[in-house]
Amino acid sequence: MKINRLRPRLVVVTGAGSGIGRATAIKFAKRGAHVVASDIDADAAAATTAIIRGHGHRASAARLDVTDPDAWESFGAAVRSEHGCADVLVNNAGMLVGGPFLELSPADWDRQLSVNLMGVVHGCRVFGAQMIERGAGGHIVNIASAAAFTPTPVMSAYSVSKAGVKMLTECLRLELGPKGIGVSAICPGVINTNIGENAITVGVDHKLVEQGREFTRRLQELGERLPFAPMSPELVAAAAVRAVRFDLAVVPVRTEAWLGYFMLRIAPGVNRRMAQPFSVDTLQRLSERLLKPAGGGEPHAEAVVVSRRL
Repeated sequence: MKINRLRPRLVVVTGAGSGIGRATAIKFAKRGAHVVASDIDADAAAATTAIIRGHGHRASAARLDVTDPDAWESFGAAVRSEHGCADVLVNNAGMLVGGPFLELSPADWDRQLSVNLMGVVHGCRVFGAQMIERGAGGHIVNIASAAAFTPTPVMSAYSVSKAGVKMLTECLRLELGPKGIGVSAICPGVINTNIGENAITVGVDHKLVEQGREFTRRLQELGERLPFAPMSPELVAAAAVRAVRFDLAVVPVRTEAWLGYFMLRIAPGVNRRMAQPFSVDTLQRLSERLLKPAGGGEPHAEAVVVSRRL
């Protein structure tokens, strides 16, 4: 393990309006960097910037649709004109499309890959070119997922997108490393974010999905009341900072992510089957049993539908 001599003075974070993106922006700002917090929701990006500035640190907000390559070009040019060349880019923006494979339409796949994979490709291309031209090094952090190396039967499009991010990262390490640019993939397990709130769920009963989201919100509220934060986005933010400091290739976050990472190497057959029980049909049957009270009548809100980040 080597210590990176890079001292980030300007950090760009996508999807910085909430969750992992916001936590990462705040983390780098606390370490002295000026952070450009971008998000497709301009108000959310501005809110993150206000939090950072409220603590006496430096930040700017920008709206960015990561699926638009022209928007990336304009954004990159604006950042460079106003602040200089970024030392670190954190490609965090992402979303979730879930449901049985045969229920997913080509449009569902396009939407999933355009945000989670192509958004990262565009960011690496625009800011990677700037870093190379400057000639003073830099680092790109791509937020992937434990789903990049542990397959699931409930979100194939999401898993494919994150596996693509991980492989892109490892390819770029070979290509950009000799030019002084590090590239890292962060692979979180289950983290409390709002990705489930904005998820697109196909082929699953709408009522069950809504009950599952409510159950998830209750778990998040419970987690916020605990004296410790076992699923906090700050865990991922800390991993991003660590990846830059030590130029790490792949950084799993949380026990389930490390388990999948090691099982892929020592027992790939087991790793491929670890998530098999969590099929859409199984989750629906479980939810229906939990939703249906013993005496009949209306269901209660104890359903469990997977809607957090994995």
